[in-house]
Amino acid sequence: LGEPLFDLPLSGWYWQITRTDTEKPEVRSSRSLWDKKLPKLEEQGAELTAAGIRLAYVDGPEGQNLRMVERPVDLGADGKFLVSVAGDDTEIFDETRSFDYYLGGTFTALGIVLLLTTVFQVRFGLAPLKRISESIADIRSGRAERLEGEFPVEIAPLARETNALIDANREIVERARTHVGNLAHAIKTPLSVIVNEAGSHAADPFAAKVMEQAGVMRDQLAHHLERARIAARVSVVATVTEVAPAIEALRRTMEKIHRDRGIMVEAKADASAKFRGERQDLEEMVGNLVDNACKWAASRVFIEVLVEPPQQAGAGPRLRIIVDDDGRGLSEAERAQVSRRGQRLDESKPGSGLGLSIVTDLAALYGGRLSLGGAPTGGLRAELMLPGI
Repeated sequence: LGEPLFDLPLSGWYWQITRTDTEKPEVRSSRSLWDKKLPKLEEQGAELTAAGIRLAYVDGPEGQNLRMVERPVDLGADGKFLVSVAGDDTEIFDETRSFDYYLGGTFTALGIVLLLTTVFQVRFGLAPLKRISESIADIRSGRAERLEGEFPVEIAPLARETNALIDANREIVERARTHVGNLAHAIKTPLSVIVNEAGSHAADPFAAKVMEQAGVMRDQLAHHLERARIAARVSVVATVTEVAPAIEALRRTMEKIHRDRGIMVEAKADASAKFRGERQDLEEMVGNLVDNACKWAASRVFIEVLVEPPQQAGAGPRLRIIVDDDGRGLSEAERAQVSRRGQRLDESKPGSGLGLSIVTDLAALYGGRLSLGGAPTGGLRAELMLPGI
């Protein structure tokens, strides 16, 4: 009630207290009301709210639109009163709107601050996890061998256990390689003894049968030991192999091996081509294909290495290795036959018939594939798809 506007005549802000329990109501009012009186909202039909007050809009002494609040107060023996307060509706609306703007601006600013704080926490708080994710991707692709660098105390145990897991995986793979080598030595030695003994009795039909089955056993042993060796090596964390130098080395080697037949081997490799795997496996796959092409070629073998873009988001590039020869080629039925393990079209050609089967198995372990078709030169085309980087 000490507001100066209540003392300024006809200011638009008024209060009035009316005693209602006397025969003649006693009225006390602010100086701003001057000789005027505020109406009773009860007489205008305004209902009491749950809070015990009446609210309504009324006309003021100067014709202003007033917003009025009225509350009956019972003081017991001290009397019953009706307390009324009214204010200029326009001013109240302006003040309310100003407060709403201020409150809205405050909450907007608070929301922006909270959003920026959250972004900051997520960006910098989770940055070590992103580093670990990127480091693991580098390890998987062969660009790194371990998680390197300093990590927060909360993340350090994860990095330490991940490195321990990588080390344990390498130990398991090395142990598997050792066991495969021991198994090969343990079986091949007695098998060689059997073959030698059977060879010393060449006239005996039983010895010839032993020689035949020993040869089958040797081929089967070579095939399955090779698969075990490949699986053990592929399961280890990947390495990266530069393709162009490996292909060039194979080209020179194959030309020397087949020099007596005058076979010319040409190669064209994308300098950016990288194989996500070990060089030994790449040389084994491509070497088998090129050696097979040289055996059947009339005069020329051509090797081409292409890098194809990823086929879907998140995938890496693919290597497409093509080996063409200018031999007689193969029909579809013959292509299906030579793709089966141990199958050979011409027994006069050296080999066990396991080459293409090994290439198919090894490519599949790397997530690739081998397909056979016709070459533009009229011979056979072997197309090898492998993961790149």
